[in-house]
Amino acid sequence: MRVIVTGGAGFIGSALCRHLVADAEAQVLNIDRLTYAANLASLDPIADHSDYYYRRADIRDRTAVSEAFESFRPDAVVHLAAESHVDRSIAGSDVFVQTNVVGTYTLLEAARDYWSTLVGSARDNFRFVHVSTDEVYGSLGAEGLFTETTPYDPSSPYSATKAASDHLVKAWQRTYGLPALVTNCSNNYGPCQFPEKLIPLMILNALHNMPLPIYGDGKNVRDWLFVEDHARAIALAISRGQPGETYNIGGRNERTNLSVVERICDLMDEFSPREKFHRDLIQFVADRPGHDARYAIDATKAETELGWLAQEDFESGIEKTVKWYLSNRGWWEPLVGKVYKRERELVL
Repeated sequence: MRVIVTGGAGFIGSALCRHLVADAEAQVLNIDRLTYAANLASLDPIADHSDYYYRRADIRDRTAVSEAFESFRPDAVVHLAAESHVDRSIAGSDVFVQTNVVGTYTLLEAARDYWSTLVGSARDNFRFVHVSTDEVYGSLGAEGLFTETTPYDPSSPYSATKAASDHLVKAWQRTYGLPALVTNCSNNYGPCQFPEKLIPLMILNALHNMPLPIYGDGKNVRDWLFVEDHARAIALAISRGQPGETYNIGGRNERTNLSVVERICDLMDEFSPREKFHRDLIQFVADRPGHDARYAIDATKAETELGWLAQEDFESGIEKTVKWYLSNRGWWEPLVGKVYKRERELVL
């Protein structure tokens, strides 16, 4: 199988590229503009593999994207390229609209033109997999789970642009017949995540004896999904997902933000001890505007129809994650020192 992955130098995209090339024996073309959160070092394990290709391009560049389709001739496209940080979307929404909405439209049109030239089984089996977020559904109360039929109710500029992109993909499937499907995932974590996000930021701040700021009272709940489990789910969506369908992918690992940070502190006490307990570094700060109370996904459809099951629970996944950051300074030190200078104290 030949797969185009957009945003393949990002956190989830790089995990998917590694999985497709190393484990699924697929040929992959990674299209990435290399924005601040992208890191080609995340692809070092497959960088020299004969089945991995990279093209630097902006998904808003119709000519470049169309040329990639024509030269690579993919069997599937997985669309991951997106601006994904809520805090940044609040501070400046323009790039989110441009990348997440205009970029998705441009990619859909390029994919539609390419798909229209296919015949026979190549046309029937082609897939456009759009990877989205559970944040499009808004905020849950204390009970219940997001399902594939939960109404959209985005709270932030980021989630609103992802909701818009979801709707575009579904409209292109219904109107033009493009064999597209959508996956909505819960919060990802694991190796190679840019250090502005909650878990890597807390690990690195704790390592440097810096404050661990938590929004509000820390009781906001997220459902945590190990990134390599997510990559396996996306790969199954390529081969088993049905056009027009939505698949919610979650780890069934609900945790409050405070409990996540406390667990990181305890692991840091074990693997990188200091004179005082790392929990002493926790600080509560003013809450983020429009901060959703709780996310939680019902992953039954993905589990039953795609045959996917998460292999990591939160305890095993967070231990692997902490150990990875402690053992891979060469990956994150250049980012902290040059690309990301902690201009934002807390990100989720």
